[in-house]
Amino acid sequence: MTAPLLTTDDLTVRFGGHVAVDAVTCAFHAGELTAIVGPNGAGKTTYFNLISGQIPASAGRVTLNGQDISTASVSTRTKAGIGRAFQMTNLFPDLTVLENVRLVVQAKAGRGFNLWSMVTGHADLIDQAEDILARVRLLEERNQIVSELSHGNQRKLEVALLIALDPLIYMFDEPTAGMSVDEAPVVLDLIADLKAQSDRTVLLVEHKMDVIRTLADRIIVLHNGALAADGAPAEVMASDIVQEAYMGRGLEGVLDHV
Repeated sequence: MTAPLLTTDDLTVRFGGHVAVDAVTCAFHAGELTAIVGPNGAGKTTYFNLISGQIPASAGRVTLNGQDISTASVSTRTKAGIGRAFQMTNLFPDLTVLENVRLVVQAKAGRGFNLWSMVTGHADLIDQAEDILARVRLLEERNQIVSELSHGNQRKLEVALLIALDPLIYMFDEPTAGMSVDEAPVVLDLIADLKAQSDRTVLLVEHKMDVIRTLADRIIVLHNGALAADGAPAEVMASDIVQEAYMGRGLEGVLDHV
């Protein structure tokens, strides 16, 4: 097997006397979508925060492409290839949907972060931004002010901005939460497309079992901040350690009611 794109080694964070993430060691490979599951308070979002740099680790390390990024800032990790949807949320809430995506495309292309320069001189980047908006079905809303978007369209815009960033690691924390039945499939289809890129890794925090069944190649289970199980979806849901961790209830039942 090829070397993993992302690893966490004994990754730990303590808040006072509480251990929120407890020595979690995992390796994530290109072309793989891993669902991270567990009940509320299990440490899922905190684990995401440690990987993307929102909070510093108390112990352990994070590596990306073999490079230790444990002490790197959020912006440095983003430039290195870690992309998390909410990092770009409401980037410029008073600008239009298209202007938001164009700015990310422009910055990714190394042409600076100047809105007016893009508008007047970079038609190719505008085309790229519009192509991304078409993928998330927001092209008709391209001239709408971001702060005026519906919740569902804001979630789709988060995905659009993440696609524009083009990271090595895509991180989604309950991407369809609050979305309507009609809106959610658009985001899930996009995540499936990203998973199909053999040089990218997708991490997904999710409670909905139908989503996990459809998308996940692998499940890791966090329980009280520690890694309780790691493997193929069917294997993990049937494992003794998971059954025990969830007090005799099947994992599926727990997840469906979290």
